[in-house]
Amino acid sequence: MKRNMIALITAAALAAGSLAGCGSGSGTGNGNNGTSTGSASSDTAAGSTGNAQGAAGTDTSAGTQALSSDVSVQGQTITFWHSMGGVNGEAIDYLVNKFNTENDLGIKVEAQYQGSYDDAINKLRSAQIGNMGADLVQIYDIGTRFMIDSGWVIPMQKLIDGDGWDISQIEPNIAAYYTVGDTLYSMPFNSSTPILYYNKDMFEKAGITEIPDSLPAIAEVGDTLMQKGGADEVISLAIYGWFFEQFTCKQGQNYVNNGNGRQDVATAVEFDSNGAGVKTLAAWKALSEAGYAPNVGRGGDAGLADFSSGKSAMTLGSTASLKQILNDVNGKFEVGTAYFPKVSPEDQGGVSIGGGSLWALNNEDPAKEKAVWEFVKFLVSGESQAYWNAQTGYFPVTTAAHEDPVFQENIKTYPQFMTAIDQLHDSTPQSSGALLSVFPEARQIVETEIENMLNGNGSPEDSVAKIAKEINRSIEDYNLLNE
Repeated sequence: MKRNMIALITAAALAAGSLAGCGSGSGTGNGNNGTSTGSASSDTAAGSTGNAQGAAGTDTSAGTQALSSDVSVQGQTITFWHSMGGVNGEAIDYLVNKFNTENDLGIKVEAQYQGSYDDAINKLRSAQIGNMGADLVQIYDIGTRFMIDSGWVIPMQKLIDGDGWDISQIEPNIAAYYTVGDTLYSMPFNSSTPILYYNKDMFEKAGITEIPDSLPAIAEVGDTLMQKGGADEVISLAIYGWFFEQFTCKQGQNYVNNGNGRQDVATAVEFDSNGAGVKTLAAWKALSEAGYAPNVGRGGDAGLADFSSGKSAMTLGSTASLKQILNDVNGKFEVGTAYFPKVSPEDQGGVSIGGGSLWALNNEDPAKEKAVWEFVKFLVSGESQAYWNAQTGYFPVTTAAHEDPVFQENIKTYPQFMTAIDQLHDSTPQSSGALLSVFPEARQIVETEIENMLNGNGSPEDSVAKIAKEINRSIEDYNLLNE
């Protein structure tokens, strides 16, 4: 497909304000919101199959040549847009200042906070190629398809190949999300997965020694946790589109067609036809009707307060929420972590990553392009990623960080975080999720219909049918505009 920039601008406008995701701005987010403290992004990653240009429908010729060795980067100034507020923003500032002080090329990075991820994309859409306003930008995971289609970017693969950089340094299950065909389009930076948090004291008091690993297993221990463990709620399960996507991944099913949007642009959802949607909502509704999972609201942070206050025995949240949860619990009870639950005990899928990544913008300036790459390499170095992990709770995206003393000390202090790392390694690229241009709208649709279902308006079958119909309409509109 030949992409129409007017259509892309329209799609970006539709996305603005509609996203809950990792960028809710609540302060403890799940990773989709760039403004949260210790937050991680929401959702998706997919297996890397198909041809990059065919899948993206985009001319990627701007990113096919190697970096020119005769271009000097000495004294270059580059602009970096990010969406990290709070302690995350402080960590960004530290790394930028460290790079500016220590790099021997005189490169200066000007970091500029843009507010939410939506704000950053909307600011980009008002710019022009060659004058984007930024040279490097942090974009949430669910903006991946939009950025690929935009024609604004230099694929990170170009910079990697031009420098002969060893891409195997990147965690493969993280890189898979941002890879289409053999092209890594952006550099993973702030990555997370969802996990189960549980109150160890309640479980011990109830005499439960095996942590439930599926939604039915949660139901099985519900009465015991409430009657013996002292829980007012078994699980504070937020109505969140990212969780619906993760439950699809755990079943080993695709969210959308065409190889989860990686072999070609998605034209329709698949969770309706493959049964994953109904299975998820049926199990969710069963927990709700049994009184084990009351409606605690929408968005990734909605269930955290009840857990941290000692009201619920379990909750689901981003790995990047761990430190915030520990701070909020403040020693009132011991916090345990476990893998994100399966929908059915027999499920064999994994989880996908959420969060954000770094995109090099095509400003038609080879010197700035090289300077951007020097800064990106610094940000994903083992030392930088160990620091980033310790300060924010996001995954180290490079394996070398695991050998860094800062990382090792952080794991000793917060052993619960190993759950996230083990879960990531136990997942596969095939479980990494979908690429979809209309993900912001899709999440809102999913959350609205799940909320309606939990309020008694519709069966799981009816709800999934409505979700599929509305998302498919959004996909069709987007694809028609971009033929």
